[in-house]
Amino acid sequence: MKIRYYIDPETSVPHIYNHDISEEDVEDVMFNPGEDRPGKDGARVAIGQTGGGRYLRVVYVVDPEPGSIFVITAFGLTGKPLSAYKRRRKKKR
Repeated sequence: MKIRYYIDPETSVPHIYNHDISEEDVEDVMFNPGEDRPGKDGARVAIGQTGGGRYLRVVYVVDPEPGSIFVITAFGLTGKPLSAYKRRRKKKR
């Protein structure tokens, strides 16, 4: 899977850096998401755990090029959203 990232025009680096997320973290989630749901305006939301144990929400769209996605943003999942995700995962087992 090819992954492209939204580049922040103010900093000229991937927007995910603003949330202390690395490309490796995003790849961990995208290659093994715990959930992948429809988001807003045609986007999708993948939720999963990184190799380091951190839970992330990755917002992306499928690229027109087969096997490619465009990551809009990603951020850590904490608090009530993390608890809800863990409950949903527990129910699936």
